[in-house]
Amino acid sequence: MQGAFITFEGGEGAGKSTIIENIATRLIADNYDVIVTREPGGIPISEEIREIILDKKNTMMDARTEALLYAAARRQHLVEKVIPALQKGKVVLCDRFIDSSLAYQGVARGLGMDQVYQINQFAIEEYMPHLTLLLDITPEQGLARIKANGLREVNRLDVEEMSFHQNVYEAYHHLLKKFPERIKKIDASSAIIKVEEQTYHVITNYLKDTN
Repeated sequence: MQGAFITFEGGEGAGKSTIIENIATRLIADNYDVIVTREPGGIPISEEIREIILDKKNTMMDARTEALLYAAARRQHLVEKVIPALQKGKVVLCDRFIDSSLAYQGVARGLGMDQVYQINQFAIEEYMPHLTLLLDITPEQGLARIKANGLREVNRLDVEEMSFHQNVYEAYHHLLKKFPERIKKIDASSAIIKVEEQTYHVITNYLKDTN
């Protein structure tokens, strides 16, 4: 089988991490060779860059610096982990990729999608996800989840103004319209089991159709 690069996108509190782990377990049970990774991170160098980006102390970080750090982490993660896995025919489930930069830095930070895409095109060359799942949830619902559940430490992005998260939300919907063949929307406001079932259905249909 050929490798499949499947990414998961969405605003803060969309539940990506939980869904990815559950989907990975089910795909492994279906005899798919799966790896789970994340951005920024996934490998030591990129995880160190992640710490810098998300550290709440780094409030003075310039928007372009932020975009460049994400692109640098993405490049190293891609060449060190994602590409080798795809070459071995693995299914790569990745928490965030280029769409996050287009939404967060391109739109919410005001740098422009085209400019951020150019930075990332240098980083990723021709590599793009085969399939992207947009876990769709309003900023109000997502941030309320984080606060209520306390499942992870609050990071630098969580404490941005609501207008920032609203811009991210709208940017994702713009990307959904721009890349309808690649990006599929999942209603992440539903119960977790329903979100998982819908996500599993979309992914397994894609894998069956392409192999």
